[in-house]
Order: sequence, then C-alpha cells, then structure tokens
Amino acid sequence: MLTETNSRRAVVAALIVAAGRGLRAGGDLPKQYRALAGRPVLAQALTPFLADAAIDHVMVVIGPGDEARYAHAVADLPTGKLLPPAQGGATRQDSVRLGLQALAATGFGGIVLVHDAARPFVTAALMRRAVDALQGEIAAIPALPVTDTIKRLGSDGRVAETPPRDTLVSVQTPQGFHFQALLAAHEAAATAGLSGFTDDAALMEWAGHPVKTFPGDPANVKLTHPQDFDRSQGAPLHVRVATGYDVHAFGDGDHVWLGGVRIAHDRGVLAHSDGDVALHALTDALLGALAEGDIGTHFPPSDPQWRGAASTQFLAFAAGRVRQRGGRIDFLDLTIVCEAPKVGPHREAIRAAIAAAAEIRIDQVAIKATTSERMGFTGRGEGLAALATATIRLPEPE
Repeated sequence: MLTETNSRRAVVAALIVAAGRGLRAGGDLPKQYRALAGRPVLAQALTPFLADAAIDHVMVVIGPGDEARYAHAVADLPTGKLLPPAQGGATRQDSVRLGLQALAATGFGGIVLVHDAARPFVTAALMRRAVDALQGEIAAIPALPVTDTIKRLGSDGRVAETPPRDTLVSVQTPQGFHFQALLAAHEAAATAGLSGFTDDAALMEWAGHPVKTFPGDPANVKLTHPQDFDRSQGAPLHVRVATGYDVHAFGDGDHVWLGGVRIAHDRGVLAHSDGDVALHALTDALLGALAEGDIGTHFPPSDPQWRGAASTQFLAFAAGRVRQRGGRIDFLDLTIVCEAPKVGPHREAIRAAIAAAAEIRIDQVAIKATTSERMGFTGRGEGLAALATATIRLPEPE
C-alpha cells in the first residue's frame, strides 16, 4: 500500500496532466511534447518532481496515441519514482479522474499534487509549499494577487461590475489534496454528469470542501499561446555577476552558523543576527547583481527585529527579489575562509540549505573552504570570513 513512508509521513504522489492537445499553442505537436530550450516541455515539468525527496511517486496522464511521444520525452529522466502512465479522457477533468483511479489501483492513499504539464517552470519550493499547506487542510492551491483591474461583463458585452481587486487571485498548479477526498469528489461529479470544472479546486468547492491558498510563483507560467513559447525561449535575459564578502569575529559560544547549518564549535561569533558569514556574503552578492544595495540596506543591524535572526531569510529575500524582477539565479559560488571549524564534513548539508533558501537546484550551488595558512585574523583563529559570487539573469529595463 502506497500510503506511508518509513518515517510515517504521508506519501506524496504527483499527478502530471499531459493528455491535452494544446491547439492554441500552435505547432505540429501537443504543447507538452514540443521542445523548449532543447528539451520537451513535459520533461522539464517532470524534472523537479522526480528530483525532490518530498515526492515519492510520479504518474503522468497521457492522451490516446501519445505513448511514443511520452517515451521519448522521459527517455533521459530518472525513472525510480515514475509509475506507468495513465490514459486520459476527453477533458482535463476526465483525465484527472482517470489518473486518480489509476493511482488508487496501486494502493495509493496519501497526498496528491495535481500539476499541468504545460507549466514547466515549477520549482521544488512551490511543491513543498503545497505539501506544507495541507497540514490540517484537505485542499490547498497556489495563488497570486491580481495586479490588473478585472471587469465582469454582462450578456450585452458591457461592464456589469468591477470587483475589488484585493479580493481576487489567480491560481496555478500544483494543487494539493488529500487523495481520497479528491477522488471521491471527481467520481461524484462524474456520476452527476458535471463536466465543466476548470480546475480541481473548483470541483472540491462544489463537493463542499474548504480550499486554502498559499503563495504561488510568478515564474510558474502556463504555456498556452505560440507567443508564450517565444517569450520563454527568446526573452532577452542578460547576465549579471556580483560578489559579496562578510566577516565575523569569534566570541563566546558553542556553535557557529555556516550556510544555514548549525556547526558545533568551541567559539561563537559576535553578530547582530545569527552571524552566518556564508549566507550574508551570498545575500550581498545577489543584492549586488540586482544593484539593490546590501544586506544592511534591507536588514539594518540597528533594527532590533533582526537580533538573532536566521540568515536563511535574508538569502530567501534576495533570491525572491531576483524572481520578482523576472530573473533567474544561474549559480551561487561560495568560499569560506577559516582555520576551524572544518567545513568539509558539512559541505553537502550547506549546499542543500542554500539551495532550499534560494529556491534553486543543489547543482547550482558550489561550496569551497580554505585556510589562510595561519596568516591574518582568520589564520590567528580570531574569526572567519566568506566570499561569494552570484550569477543571475535579468531582463533589461525598457
């Protein structure tokens, strides 16, 4: 039974809906099988789910006759989590129901994330937000605030109403649900002959279940029209590179924070926050690439709210600013300089913590450590330092 892991957490399955024809996107292939930056859209949508430890199983719902296209799309992907594909139906709603029934046939009974294959820019952070949002909830969906004014039209084509913008959101996938509740709602709707639901949250609302929202990701766009492919492949993103540097003196204590990891040591550091030189240097490197000041600009040490603060939130803020400006982080490189503690035993944990805070893959993070050969303040064991380089891409302002 696929219901529970060895750690007794609920098993999480991702159901990727890839049965549509995608006619509005143009081209000779359904959009989920078209190439984007040299790889099928479906392969790009699947990669984060297959790579993330929070996802236990992945099933794709494909259209009739798409078996060869599907096999080509997944040929280079790791298949350990990938269940055999399910056959979809005439509508998205039919396809999700058939996929859920195929999952049920495996004995699955945990949490399911339903995601559209036409959203290839999904991140591990968004997936984990979906899972976390289900604590104490039966359904949770990613939502973004609406920035345009929305009008509701009457039957005559004239404006009938302008709803308050602060009450509106646009929603994305992956949408998270308790599996049995979603399956029951889909089967009840099918029995009732109802087929007009545009997403699974609407179906759950119809079934009487409350639906929670959590922050979506502006970069998690859906490929719908031909120009969406043009923008995604040809958007003029320009490379920016910047560096960051931080240093802290040792003081009394029994640990230091490095790259979001607590490391036992016979000294602590003198700092206003948690004194994580690695994350401070990386934060400054990202803010430098954005030309948005430095860490002290946004988190001044004179402000008592940052006393003892976890520096992961500083890095998350800077990484979020990159995404808010329509950019992406290509690579973070970090060098830690100290005689002690030894960084090597903690290298992979630090890489993972940085990747999680910045919402990037772990292979986009490099960690190096060195001493200063007993020279200078680090050589004398008076403190430690970090140097960072951030490589990002941003659209040029018009």
